[in-house]
Amino acid sequence: MTVPLPPAGSPPPGDLLARYRAGDLRALARAVTLAEAGLPGARPLLRAARERTARQGGRAVVLGVTGSPGSGKSTLTDALIATLRARGQRVAVLAVDPSSPYSGGAILGDRIRMLRHHADAGVFVRSLASRGALGGLSARTMSVLSLLEGAGFDWVILETVGVGQSEVDVAAACDHTLLVLTPAGGDGVQAFKAGIMEIADVIAVNKADLPGAARTVRELMAAQGLGAHDEHTWMAPIRQTIASKADGLDALIDAVEAHRAHLGEAGLLARREARAEFEVRSLVQERLLRLARERSGDLYARVARGELSADEAADTLLEPA
Repeated sequence: MTVPLPPAGSPPPGDLLARYRAGDLRALARAVTLAEAGLPGARPLLRAARERTARQGGRAVVLGVTGSPGSGKSTLTDALIATLRARGQRVAVLAVDPSSPYSGGAILGDRIRMLRHHADAGVFVRSLASRGALGGLSARTMSVLSLLEGAGFDWVILETVGVGQSEVDVAAACDHTLLVLTPAGGDGVQAFKAGIMEIADVIAVNKADLPGAARTVRELMAAQGLGAHDEHTWMAPIRQTIASKADGLDALIDAVEAHRAHLGEAGLLARREARAEFEVRSLVQERLLRLARERSGDLYARVARGELSADEAADTLLEPA
């Protein structure tokens, strides 16, 4: 749906706030647009979202879906929607698509993949551009995620760009992280190398009808056993799925819910505090970069000419106005 923007900086109409609180999906869509644009009018809506989330004790399951490009994350997310809806759960999906480094635009193709759910009032799908964020998430992603969580959905799924080993921000943005890998693609070996294995709470070996699926599962289990662990360590369950056929989805959802039970109330609270820290830090970084652009002048040219060191230029940019 297309909702016109209000003038920049204007507060949201009172009826928009009331409609958002009442669960109106058109109001939610407009609230997301305001938050993505970073307009002051989004702030009362974000406050209302956080108040509702706090009152409900963080009832929504906030799941991050990550993995390398081509692993089938979007198809798996689409199958998760269908399976959760069959269980009577309301689902919101925030799909972060890669932005062009030249135009800043994005294909936002996940809306196309999930088009079959467009008429379902229990499903809300929104795409955001990554805006070049190296961790796969833009600074505004967390604000939009808060609006979705505060809108009363049972599950909120964040599907990230898929940029390989650098994509670890998703663990700071969600309560649970689902890592999607494929057999015979080297994904298992790549996952061992850096933080992407450490962030996984549940692992899906997708396209499990391809040769090598069982081997990939064995490799992942062996890799988990190599890390430091004791009887209290959560070992990410590994589930084989065929998203295109909706195979293995119930077992995958059960694994996420088992992780939620493992965390308990205290564990979930700790993760939500970490999410709040990540959101505030992201906004601080965004504002500092904007300030640097406004103050830079010829500083970068002077660094290139050898007149200043990069450290001196950074000191200049951070000096009080």
